[in-house]
Amino acid sequence: MPDQLSHAEVLGRYVGTFVDELVAAGVENVCLCPGSRSTPLALTFERHPNIKTWMHLDERSCAYFALGMAKASGQPIAILCSSGTAAVNFAPAVVEAFHSHVPLIVLTADRPPELQGLGANQTIDQQNLYGTAVKWFVNMPLPEASDHMLRYVRMVARRSQVIAGREGAPGPVHINFPFREPLIPSGHEPQARLEYQLSEEERAENKRIADEIASGRRSVRDEVTAIRSGQDPETDALPPSRKGSFAWEFELARRPIIVCGPDSNVDSPQLMRLTSRFPVPVLADALSGLRWQHTFTTPSVLSLYDSYLRDPSLCQALKPDFILRFGAQPTSKPLQTFLQRNIDVPQFVFTQPGLWPDPDLTARGIRHEERDPGSVVSDLLAVRRRKDSEGWLAAWLAAESRARRTVERLLDEEGSLNEISAVTDLAAVNDTHSVVAGNSMPVRDIDAFYPASDQRVAYVYANRGTSGIDGVVSTALGATARAHGMIVLVIGDLSFYHDMNGLLAAQRFGLRATIVLINNDGGGIFSFLPQHDDAEHFETLWGTPHGIDFSHVAGLYGVGFQRVTTREEYKAALKASFWADGVQIIEIKTDREENLRLHQRIWDAVAEAVRDIAVSSPGGEG
Repeated sequence: MPDQLSHAEVLGRYVGTFVDELVAAGVENVCLCPGSRSTPLALTFERHPNIKTWMHLDERSCAYFALGMAKASGQPIAILCSSGTAAVNFAPAVVEAFHSHVPLIVLTADRPPELQGLGANQTIDQQNLYGTAVKWFVNMPLPEASDHMLRYVRMVARRSQVIAGREGAPGPVHINFPFREPLIPSGHEPQARLEYQLSEEERAENKRIADEIASGRRSVRDEVTAIRSGQDPETDALPPSRKGSFAWEFELARRPIIVCGPDSNVDSPQLMRLTSRFPVPVLADALSGLRWQHTFTTPSVLSLYDSYLRDPSLCQALKPDFILRFGAQPTSKPLQTFLQRNIDVPQFVFTQPGLWPDPDLTARGIRHEERDPGSVVSDLLAVRRRKDSEGWLAAWLAAESRARRTVERLLDEEGSLNEISAVTDLAAVNDTHSVVAGNSMPVRDIDAFYPASDQRVAYVYANRGTSGIDGVVSTALGATARAHGMIVLVIGDLSFYHDMNGLLAAQRFGLRATIVLINNDGGGIFSFLPQHDDAEHFETLWGTPHGIDFSHVAGLYGVGFQRVTTREEYKAALKASFWADGVQIIEIKTDREENLRLHQRIWDAVAEAVRDIAVSSPGGEG
């Protein structure tokens, strides 16, 4: 009987049941840190044959590593730590996971109730520790082994996996476990199969979807809905009941555009069918997953709009009369401004339930679709369209083509290795790889200059939920642990400094990755902001030079390091790193003022090149 069990046996059944049910629900990876109070869960995870544990020495790096794993796999990853400030150090990654919709199951150990508020060591108030940055919080009861309690434990474990990964937009959940000493569990044999376990078919389907996400063949976890059966998109007219809907607006539009922001979740073959039938420009964010999908070869997918939408005259010429948006707010500031300027134009945003990605208040309405975006596109395939304005798509393609030629010409004239050529030369790499973009300048340069092409890029990841510069190294290495193919992290020096200790995971877990370190000795993005004009205080408050020699950091953590000074050296180093073992850091030292001038020179030249484009222009080049 349960009341005859020892404390260790009760503890073993309690945590063992929880872990068994997590495994049954499909959780396969747990990232954890050393600690005493978390011993019951840590031991049980380590002993379970169907769980892989990833031990980290630092809680912040641990949580960001799990974040990267979850991004790359599309599956919930569990993280575990001890009590006190250990749990607080999870907070930055938990907040990022909430805002970027990444499934994490956050497990924190805690002191029992009788030690709360009495000055007990390593004891803080962990109730709702992460506030509104989690989808669900549960403070678990003290361990007991009654049948009713074990059924409750199973429910919490199962529900945590569902809420984190499958109920509405993905995100983190937090489960807090108070444990009394002694902390060593016993008497429970891990169960690989339970009556509540997913069927083999369900697990196989979940694995198939996760593999497709990791390999870049899809960007959503949910199954893509096929074109409605029985409909012929070439002949079926829009039903009368749809009058006034987004599809009706699209039917009437002569100058439509589609904007695919980060995590757009649009099925590329569906969108390719749409753009092959209708001349609709698709402005694809680097984080949308659409610029490089192998099945997506239509020229309607645009990527260099950040440069040419800076010209007011062209923006006026390219004024749309219908805007369909998928995913989060675009990375590009000029594109955001373009959408704001066209607030009078019908803008429809499709996103997952519970999200409202419209900080500029430009959307006519937010459509929370329980169905996948592919079925939204199929609605558009079913309409009868009016004739498009003459030269509408051609004008966009002309701007795209001229911008690309202008950027290539100026970089060739410049000749030097710089922050923009680092991105364009990476884009030319033919080996299969995914990119993790650091925040501040790297993600903006990748979005602005990494062109849509048929190169073998699986996916581009970034922590854009809150756009912090912390934890990016750990996120990239976590993605490396789960993604197919090579991971290339492009990161600035301050962001790299924030997470240097994340490099320890590379050696511990035998990971391979390339890190392109853009070192301009400070905060390069501030040179593009009005603060740059304050010559007296700029370097002290915003430029913040540090003078660190990062080769010593590489030596400390046992990773490769090479400093390159020319484009030829950089290309050779990239190629070599793809075949090398372990993590290879390629450092590019740049000057912040020169980088500012180069960007401005490119923007001015692109504006001059596209200024005479008009929608009424015949042909594709204006």
